[in-house]
Amino acid sequence: MYRNYIKRGMDFFAALIGLLLLSPVFIIVTLGLAVANSGKPFFVQARPGLDARIFKIIKFKTMNDKKDADGNLLPDADRLTPVGAFVRKTSLDEIPQLINVLKGDMSLIGPRPLLPEYLPLYSPEQARRHEVRPGITGWAQVNGRNAISWEEKFRLDVSYVDHVSLILDLKILIMTVHKVFKSEGINTQGQVTTERFKGSGL
Repeated sequence: MYRNYIKRGMDFFAALIGLLLLSPVFIIVTLGLAVANSGKPFFVQARPGLDARIFKIIKFKTMNDKKDADGNLLPDADRLTPVGAFVRKTSLDEIPQLINVLKGDMSLIGPRPLLPEYLPLYSPEQARRHEVRPGITGWAQVNGRNAISWEEKFRLDVSYVDHVSLILDLKILIMTVHKVFKSEGINTQGQVTTERFKGSGL
């Protein structure tokens, strides 16, 4: 009952209230990133959602598009703007995803939506992470986020799929708030973003 009906209703109303309450922050961050990123405050990218259906995720754009002499994007660390670094550290870059939650693309709580190119790399068990809507935060995020291996992330994602409940979602929400304030597990050591998934055992 909760997984199939109640969870979606709670997501919708929580996202709506969240957007209204955070609208001043939303506007300020949008303006700051628009200046830092030459008028491009948002990052939109295709991601697989429920049943691996593709949708467009919306996030604040924390890196600029600067390129080297050959036209290639500079490394992530060189493109992360000061404003973007603050937005990412405080997890404010996730706020626009509340729009995805309103649309039904995402849930507040669930496995994080990853890149479409990873889809053929999952094992059958790992692919089960798509049996629920992806979330802004999830069981893997509060148990290590980018500081744990891909295999451990996927194990935690599937564990969440098997144990979805109101109690678990509330626990993840509380742990997320704690993690955000402590800025834990945002990046793997020495990196701005986590390493790309290359398939289990690779």
